[in-house]
Amino acid sequence: MDGSFVDWDDAKIHVLTHAFHYATAVFEGIRCYNTDRGPAVFRLKDHIRRLSDSAKIHTMKMPYTNDELIKAVKDTVKINKIRECYIRPIVYYGYGEMGLNPGKNPVRAAIAVWPWGTYLGEEGLKRGVRCKISSWIRIDTRILPSLAKSTANYLNSVFAKLEALNCGYDEAILLNINGHIAEGPGENILTVRDGTLITPPRSASALHGFTMDSVMEFARDLSIPAVEREIIRDELFLADEAFFTGTAAELTPIREVDGRAIGSGSIGPITKKLQDKFFQVVRGKDPKYEKWLDFVE
Repeated sequence: MDGSFVDWDDAKIHVLTHAFHYATAVFEGIRCYNTDRGPAVFRLKDHIRRLSDSAKIHTMKMPYTNDELIKAVKDTVKINKIRECYIRPIVYYGYGEMGLNPGKNPVRAAIAVWPWGTYLGEEGLKRGVRCKISSWIRIDTRILPSLAKSTANYLNSVFAKLEALNCGYDEAILLNINGHIAEGPGENILTVRDGTLITPPRSASALHGFTMDSVMEFARDLSIPAVEREIIRDELFLADEAFFTGTAAELTPIREVDGRAIGSGSIGPITKKLQDKFFQVVRGKDPKYEKWLDFVE
């Protein structure tokens, strides 16, 4: 926290912290995987750059450089003697003055790491998850900046997630304000139709995820056609395959949407091929993509 290591139980903030009241915080979700060369953080530089970009969109002055934050992430993994973990950097307006204008409040930063399995469960990784098209609409860039990873944006995700769970599903899928597929509450969504991989563009109010970006590159290298374009709900129902990508969800197949089986109702061949490639890469088994691994030691 703010440049010093703090014991887990002592990582506390004031009850009048500005971000606690007004959601004035930006954050990242990053993973570290064990490899033959020790722990390695996947696409760390990209995540920290997006953290800085999110702060810029919010006119929040970052208290540390990107290089300082990259070093701090690796040091936090190292000091915890952990080989695989989820990493949560957060930059936020701290305690100072109350009111909507955060300008006189200090900008603070913290990084936490902990062991965390795949977000939608090991069974979801193998068999796929059941999804519901949410009644909640993904935030539009005219409402809140959808390319920023901010705590404010994720209340939208919380409502969608809770609705899906309360209706007996594993996860939600949000449409954007134009009625096109946007993303999951915390994941990008990709579909396969007639051998082509398709994912919504940033203009669909989808956060540009680095797992999705990596998978699109894997597809091109595997000679799988891959495009970014708008997807309507009907196309999702008719997809041969569909899956989520995200730091937390990794690469999780979707087997059903609104009671309709996707393809055969189980993990499809292209999804499986890309999932296998993803886990090879993050665990350092493919030297071609070592550029995306930041080794802790």
